[in-house]
Amino acid sequence: MKLKLLILFFSLLSVTVKAQTTDPDTLKPENLPPVQMSPDSSTTEEEQEGEEEEKKEEEPKDDSPAKFKFRLSADGTYTSGNINRAFMQLASGIDWNLSKVLKFSSSPSFIYGQQNKLLNEREIFADFRTTVLPENRFYYLAFGSFERSNLRKIGNRLIAAGGVGYKLIDKGVYYLSITNVLLYEWTDFINNTDLPDKNLWRNSTRFFGEYTLNEGKLYISHILFLQPAITEKNFRWNGNLSVRYQITKRTGIRSTIENSYESVVVSGRKNNDFRWTFGVVFEFRK
Repeated sequence: MKLKLLILFFSLLSVTVKAQTTDPDTLKPENLPPVQMSPDSSTTEEEQEGEEEEKKEEEPKDDSPAKFKFRLSADGTYTSGNINRAFMQLASGIDWNLSKVLKFSSSPSFIYGQQNKLLNEREIFADFRTTVLPENRFYYLAFGSFERSNLRKIGNRLIAAGGVGYKLIDKGVYYLSITNVLLYEWTDFINNTDLPDKNLWRNSTRFFGEYTLNEGKLYISHILFLQPAITEKNFRWNGNLSVRYQITKRTGIRSTIENSYESVVVSGRKNNDFRWTFGVVFEFRK
C-alpha cells in the first residue's frame, strides 16, 4: 500500500514540473526582453556620428571674421663657449573688429640680444592702427607708433600717419593689399654729436599679403614698406616673410625672415640689418 502511494506521488510531481517548463523556441518575439547595447559599441558610435553630422549640416555656418584675435610668438637662442650669445624675440598681433565701419589693430614687439656679455639689441616697438570701412575694397587708415632701438642707436622715434588702402585680392584664403600714407617722423638719436635729430615727412607705401593653404594649417604672410623722405634725402625700407604651420587649434611653429635698411644711420652702424628666426606661436580668437 505504501509503495502504491509513493508511485502515485512521484507521478503527479513529474506531470506538474513538465507543465511549468517551456521550450525556448516557443517564446514569442514580443515577449523577449529588449537588447541593451553598450555605449562603446560600434553601432552606437556610428549612429551618434550620423546624428552629429546631420546637426552640423543643419547649423548655418558663420563666415564672419573674428571680432577679436590675438597672436603671440616667441623666438630665442642661447649659446656658450667660444661665442656667448643670448637672443630673445617676442612679437604679438591684436585685431579688434568693432563694427563694419571701424577696426583697431596693434603689433607690439620686443627684441633682446647679448653677445659676449655686451648688449647688442634691445628693440622696442609699439603701434596703434585704426581702419575705417575695413570690409570695403577701398578703405581709410591712420596709425601712430613708438620705437626705441639700441641696435641703431635710436633713443626715441615717434611716427604719425594717415592715408588710404586698396585690396587687390580678397578671396578669404588669399589676401593682398596696398596702402599709401603721408607720414610724419621725429627721431632722437642716442649719439647726437655727429647726427642731429630728424623731423621729416615721408611717403610710405606698404604691400601686405597673407595666404592660407593646406586646409588652414599652413599660413604665409609678407609685408614690404617703402618710405622715401619728402623734405630731405633720406630713404628707408623694411620687410619680412613669415611661414607658420598650425600644430593644434591654438599653437603652431613659425619661421620669419626680416630685413631693414636706413640710408641715414649714426657712425659705427651699418645701413642694413638681416634677421632669420624660428619659434612658436599662440593664437586666440573670439
